Amino acid sequence: MTTHSTQVSTLEQSVGHVFANRQLLQQALTHSSQAREMEAQRPDSAERTGDNEQLEFLGDAVLGLVTTEELYRRFPQFSEGQLSKLRAHLVSKNHLINVAERLELGRYLRLGRGEEKSGGRNKAALLVDGLEAILGAIYLDAGFETARGIILKHIVLPELQEFVSQGTAGKVTDYKSALQERLQAEGRPQPVYLLVKESGPEHQKTFTIEARLTTSSGGTEFMARAEGSTKKYAEQDAARQVLDHLAAQMPLASGGGS
Repeated sequence: MTTHSTQVSTLEQSVGHVFANRQLLQQALTHSSQAREMEAQRPDSAERTGDNEQLEFLGDAVLGLVTTEELYRRFPQFSEGQLSKLRAHLVSKNHLINVAERLELGRYLRLGRGEEKSGGRNKAALLVDGLEAILGAIYLDAGFETARGIILKHIVLPELQEFVSQGTAGKVTDYKSALQERLQAEGRPQPVYLLVKESGPEHQKTFTIEARLTTSSGGTEFMARAEGSTKKYAEQDAARQVLDHLAAQMPLASGGGS
């Protein structure tokens, strides 16, 4: 138990918040597989073991509000469409997974045996859910301003600074269009996007998309697979992977016109 307590303290240091109510953090780290397993061990008790699903629901809402407010203040010249696009990127699973991995969140999750065996500590959906649950727990533990500071520090500002320094804040990269243009310029077939899996409850689905890069003879040259909270996000991430593959295989010439 002391080991887990020490681990949790390390996570608190990484996140930048020491919980007054440690129970909230424990719940934020508890996946439903672990909670149901604990309930099964005491069949005579009617008491339900808390998991992180409700905290994740709350954290998602706090994240959305903080991100929206920051973009509204920081980019008064942007249209609603530009703000929406930028917010969609900042709260997307594709972005949040990077934050969760930086915090090494997988080390701290409390998983049931089945999830543990199937590699749950590295699953994007579980890591992102855990991150959002921690945000919800911080909001309940210390209020909106504390949660806001942590969201800005870990999720919003590092990414915005990169966009601003690259001059791309107004147009978050549209990887699908970039891939389409590149393949067109090279006279190659357009990629095929396939929905290969759809999982999760109706209000919180995860879509798995494959982007297949085909040869002129119709064979598959490269296949990328990505998850997203919408088909559009998953397609964008799959397209990005194909672009990375093309860049590694055959970099665009740096000189000359189109």
